[in-house]
Amino acid sequence: MLDLKIEGATVIDGTGRPGSRTDVGVRDEAIAAVGDLSREPAGTVLNATGRVLAPGFIDMHSHSDWRLWGNRRAESKIRQGVTTEVVGNCGFSPAPVSAEFADEMRTFALYIPKGMDFSWRSVGEYLRAFDQDGTALNVVQLVGHGTLRLAAMGFARRPPTSGELSAMQRMLGDAMNEGAWGVSTGLIYAPGSYSTTDEIVAVARAAARYRGVYASHIRGEGATLLDAVREAIQVGREASMPVQISHIKAAGRPYWGKVADALALIDAARAEGLDVMADVYPYTASSTSLRTALPDWALEGGVSAMLKRLHDPGECQRIRDDMARGGGYSIVERMGWGNVMIAWCPKRKDAEGRRISEIAEARKLDPLDAVFELLRDADGVASMILFQLDEKDFVRAVTHPHVMIGSDGSSLAVTGEMAAGKPHPRSYGTFPRVLGRYARDERVLSLAEAVHKMTGLPARRLALRDRGEIRVGAKADLVVFDARRIADQATFEDPHRYPVGVEQVLVNGRFVIKDGEHTGSLPGKVLMPA
Repeated sequence: MLDLKIEGATVIDGTGRPGSRTDVGVRDEAIAAVGDLSREPAGTVLNATGRVLAPGFIDMHSHSDWRLWGNRRAESKIRQGVTTEVVGNCGFSPAPVSAEFADEMRTFALYIPKGMDFSWRSVGEYLRAFDQDGTALNVVQLVGHGTLRLAAMGFARRPPTSGELSAMQRMLGDAMNEGAWGVSTGLIYAPGSYSTTDEIVAVARAAARYRGVYASHIRGEGATLLDAVREAIQVGREASMPVQISHIKAAGRPYWGKVADALALIDAARAEGLDVMADVYPYTASSTSLRTALPDWALEGGVSAMLKRLHDPGECQRIRDDMARGGGYSIVERMGWGNVMIAWCPKRKDAEGRRISEIAEARKLDPLDAVFELLRDADGVASMILFQLDEKDFVRAVTHPHVMIGSDGSSLAVTGEMAAGKPHPRSYGTFPRVLGRYARDERVLSLAEAVHKMTGLPARRLALRDRGEIRVGAKADLVVFDARRIADQATFEDPHRYPVGVEQVLVNGRFVIKDGEHTGSLPGKVLMPA
C-alpha cells in the first residue's frame, strides 16, 4: 500500500515538458508510482485538483549554511517550495577551519548563531555536527576557496607558498571525500580576491578529481564582467570541471546590456565542449557585506586590521583615493549612494532600511565617511542592498536555456532572531516570484520552463540523480502550489513576509508544509555525492 497518494493535480515533472493530469504515489522516502492510481490504496490521500504538483525546488545558490544553525525549520525557503539548498557559495563555507586562523574565521563571518562554534576542523566533522539536529530541507555543501585560503594562510595578500597551496589542495580533496560537491570562489571578497587564476585552477583540480563543480562569484560584474566570465571559463577548461557562474548580472547602469555578451561567452564555451551554466535571481538589486565597498587591500590581515585602518585618517584618505581611481567597489560611488541601503547592522539599528545618502545627510557627513563610521560602529558587521541591476538583463538571463534559479539568500523567518533587519526579499520570494510574476503574469517563461529551471536543470548541473524530477524511484521531494495564486509578498521595505500559493511541501516523503502551515518536521538531510 502507498503511504500517500496525490491525485487530481497537473503534474509538471521537472523535465521541461508541459504538465499533464496524473496521480503520484509515495512510499517511504520515494516516489513509488505515477499514473492512474484510482484503484491503489493509500494511507493518506491528498486531493490536489486544480493545483500543480512539481518536484521540490533546488536553490542552486544559497548562503543558508549560516542561518540554518539557528533556523532548522528553514521557514523562508521551505515556504517557497525549496526542498534542497546548495550552500557554501561565494568562496565562503563554515569548514575547513585551522587552529591557527580560527579567530579570523569567527570575525569574518557576518552572522554566527548559537551552536556554530567552529570547533570542527574538517568538512566531514562540520557536516556531522550540522546533521545531528536535523533540518527541514536537504543541503548540498560546497567548499569555499576563500575558506581554504583563510585556513591555510589567513588574510595574507600574496600568492601562497608551495606548502600553503598543497594544504589547500589537501583540505579540498579531504572535503570531497567527506561529502562536498565542489568548490566555490568569491573573487570580489578578500581573501579570495588576493588569488591569481593559476592558484584557483591548482586548487580546483583537487575537486575535479572527484567530479566536483566549480561555482564562481566572478571577479567583476561591472566594467570587467566579460573578463571575469572568461576567467571562470578558463578555470573550467584548465581544471577539466563543470563551471557554474553565480548570480549572473551586469552591475551598474553603464554596463547594462552586457549580460547578453556574458551569455554569448557561455554559449561559445559550450560549443567548445565545456560544461558552463549560470544561475540568476529575479530582482534588480543585489546585496552583500558593507565592507565589500572598500578596496580589498583594506581587509589585508583580517577584520581587526581593517577596523584599525578605519580609525586612521591617513588610511581612510588612502581608501578614498583608491576608490576615486576605480578601486574597491567603486561602482557604488558612480551609481550614487542614494541607491545603497543598509540591510542589516546589529550595532546600528538606526541605519537599517535607510539609504547611505540619507544617513550621511542626517549625520552631516560625506557618504563615504558615513560608511567608515558605520563600519567602525558595527565592528565591520553590516550588509547593504544595491539597486544597480536592469530588468532586461534579468529577462535575458532567465530565458537562456542554461541558466537556472538561485536565490543568493538564506533561510530566515518572520519572527525571532531570523527577522532582524531589512534583508533582501529574495530570501522569502525568489521562487514564487519567478512562477507568479514572470511565468504566469508576464509570460517570460512557460510554467514548465520555470519549474525546469528550479528542478531538473539544477539537478543535472549537480549530477543529483534521484531528485529534480517526478518519476518512479526519485526521492519524494514535492511541492503542491496554486498556479493562479502563487506570488511573492516580500518587499525591500517589508521583507519578512512569506509568499502565498504554496500549499504542500514534502521532503523525503514527509510533509513539512501541510495546508500552508509548517508541521515542524525536520526530514532534510546533508546529501552526499554519488
